[in-house]
Amino acid sequence: MADQTFQMQKGYGTGPPPVIGQPGQSSGAPYAAGQTQWMPPVDPQPNCSPGMEYLTQLDQLLIQQETHLLEILAGWECKNKFKVLNSLGQQVYYAFEESSICQRMCCAQARGFVYHITDNMQQEIFRVRRDFKCCTGVFCCPGEGCYYYATVEDRNGQILGHVSNLTFCCTPLFGIFDESKNLIAEIRGPCCPCQMVCCTNDVDFPVIDTKDQSQIGTISKQWPGLLKEMFTDSDNFRVSFPINMDVKKKALMFGAIFIIDMMLYERNQNK
Repeated sequence: MADQTFQMQKGYGTGPPPVIGQPGQSSGAPYAAGQTQWMPPVDPQPNCSPGMEYLTQLDQLLIQQETHLLEILAGWECKNKFKVLNSLGQQVYYAFEESSICQRMCCAQARGFVYHITDNMQQEIFRVRRDFKCCTGVFCCPGEGCYYYATVEDRNGQILGHVSNLTFCCTPLFGIFDESKNLIAEIRGPCCPCQMVCCTNDVDFPVIDTKDQSQIGTISKQWPGLLKEMFTDSDNFRVSFPINMDVKKKALMFGAIFIIDMMLYERNQNK
C-alpha cells in the first residue's frame, strides 16, 4: 500500500484535515488561533520507520476518543476515532477505525477492524489490524485457540508484533507478543471486575515484563465523567513507558489500547 495516498486510493477519507505547518516550523503564515497544535517535527532516527520517530521523544501518550452524536441519539455504532496527544496537549497522531457496518452492528466487540494511525498530513505511520474470526476472544476458554490476535504493522507492512487477550475469568489479562508470537509482556487488569464498570476513578492496567516480572509501563482507562460514561462508549486512555524503551514496544503498548477498549469497554447500543 502506498502509505502517502492510501486514504484516497482506498476511499477512507475519515481522518482529520491535514495541518500545513507544525509548531516550531516556519510556514510563512501565523499559527491560527484554535487550530490543532501538532507536536513539532522530530529528526529521523536510525532503525526507525518514518513517522515513528516521534515515539522516541515521549514517555506517555494520551488517547482521546471522539464522541459521535449518532451513537448518543440513535445507538448506531460508528467507526471509532481517536486523537493521540503528548503530555503538553500537542497532537502526535490521529487514529481511526476501518470496519464494516454489519460487523459493528452485529458483532460488537468481536468484530474485525483496522486502526490506521496517521500523522498531521494524513500519512499512515502504522496500523493495528485484527481479522474477523468466529468464536475467538473467549476470555474463560482454557486454550490458545481462543486468543484473538491483533497485528501491529508499520507503514510498509512489516510486522512489529501482536496483541491478544489471554485466558482469564475474573482479572482481565492481555498479552504483548513479538513478531513470532512469543509472549514478551502481560497487561494485567484490576482484580475486581466491578472496577471496570462501577469505579469513578482511573483504572490501571500494569504492563509486566515476562522475563523478570518487572513493571515496564502502565495503561490507564481514564474516568470521563458520569454523563459521558453513562450515555456514550467514548473512552480516554493514557499509556506511559520509559522514554528509552524500544520504539517497537512503545507501538505495541499503544496498539494494545485499541484491543483493551474493544474487548472490555466497547458496547453495542443498538440491540
